[in-house]
Amino acid sequence: MFMLRTLFFTLLSATALLLAQPKSPQEKWVPIFDGKSLDGWVNIGKEEWRVEDGILHGKAVTKAYGYLQTDKNYKDFEMALRFKCEGTGNSGVFFHVGFKPGTPDVSQGLQFEVDCTLNEHTGGIYGDNRGWIVWPTAENEPVVRRGDWNEMLVKVVGNRYVSRLNGVVMVDFTDPSPKSFDGPIALQLHSGGTGNMKFKDILLRDLTKR
Repeated sequence: MFMLRTLFFTLLSATALLLAQPKSPQEKWVPIFDGKSLDGWVNIGKEEWRVEDGILHGKAVTKAYGYLQTDKNYKDFEMALRFKCEGTGNSGVFFHVGFKPGTPDVSQGLQFEVDCTLNEHTGGIYGDNRGWIVWPTAENEPVVRRGDWNEMLVKVVGNRYVSRLNGVVMVDFTDPSPKSFDGPIALQLHSGGTGNMKFKDILLRDLTKR
């Protein structure tokens, strides 16, 4: 019953992020983490990812980067998830991501930043060998919660990227010079610090038209 209530309220929150546009019947929210296993995901690197009591727990066991990547590609999508920072390392939700073969070295893709340290731009966008592309306004930086669950909603449609954190829009950005257009989604364990992240209630609405 608790899980059903959690999913219900997550979906209610997700509707606040949707842009006004017609939706086809196949454009529906589905869980991409079943709360029981890593089915549908691929471990990139040597960090530890496991499922504990319905929670996806990523823990750094080396000094390198680590990622948990979907086994499907998404061009356009909306995604809702909850995250909790347990260590001092940061994380991110990558999209249109690619890796150099056999390594956790990113070759393409952007990320929505996830970092529970104040003023580290959670919800901002970084990557594609371009550094920081956009970050939240200073007054919205304190929205992130350390030591507690955070609700994150992201939307990628073409070159428009939107993130919402705990009910607050962090960025709504149209990229004038996009470099990546298709690929998996990946959760990151950043190298350095103590990588220790928890995720749950990961839902996705695939808007991709091929």
